[in-house]
Amino acid sequence: MSEVKYRFADVDGFKVFYREAGSPGAPKLLLLHGFPSAGHMFRDLIPQLADRFHIVAPDLPGFGQSDMPARDKFKYTFDAIAGVIDRFTEVIGFDRFAIYVFDYGAPTGFRLALKHPERITAVISQNGNAYEEGLSDGWTPIRAYWQDPSPANRDALRAFLSPQTTRWQYTHGVADPESVSPDGQNLDNYYMARPGAHDVQLDLFGDYKSNVALYPAFQNYFRTRQPPLLAIWGRNDPFFLPPGAEAFKRDNPRAMVRLLDTGHFALETHAAEIAQAIREFLPR
Repeated sequence: MSEVKYRFADVDGFKVFYREAGSPGAPKLLLLHGFPSAGHMFRDLIPQLADRFHIVAPDLPGFGQSDMPARDKFKYTFDAIAGVIDRFTEVIGFDRFAIYVFDYGAPTGFRLALKHPERITAVISQNGNAYEEGLSDGWTPIRAYWQDPSPANRDALRAFLSPQTTRWQYTHGVADPESVSPDGQNLDNYYMARPGAHDVQLDLFGDYKSNVALYPAFQNYFRTRQPPLLAIWGRNDPFFLPPGAEAFKRDNPRAMVRLLDTGHFALETHAAEIAQAIREFLPR
């Protein structure tokens, strides 16, 4: 079993925390987490792939142990997050790599693919959406905020940031909630309780509309570049629906789609199955 290292990178003065495992000479794999989590969500996956891949899992800006500057110092948008992660890959020497994208990691990783298509060797999307049909009715309150960013509509989204909602995100659609460790969700809630963290997340809720606006560009990338693509999805996800996984095949007919009987945080219950699927999907 490859040892996991826990490191910080200085990205033009921005501190990015990341996990790293595997041989530097192996094919590179970048793991990009989602809301409200951090790189720790990959704690069960990394050891199962580190014998074959050089793996790096950063905490996105404002998440986990990476820097969370004040909102007047850093604009919390997905463009800005992707910009930091883009430079992060250059700082650590990730020149060509596959991406594993989940939730917020998807619009982050897909922005990297638009900017540097020659660097992306493959795409693994685990509940990482790029199609309108993948968005459930659970987005209705957030859409209301996009249309009218009033204080009332912003405050209405604070319920998404509660510990109870975090727990629900982890367990909704899981056959046996007792199979979901409390560790990940409790760590997420710890980071969410930091001063200023809620407003950072509310800013990102508002900016998510920029991701939807980029869906046609993401889809054009899949259609024109035809990257090897595996969409492996928790079919019971309350936010990103299975049609969003199936839609990849519309633009990339060779895309592989696999649906798992679990929820949004599929790695909490199906890390072994996802690891095996990746090993079969990506060549050595």
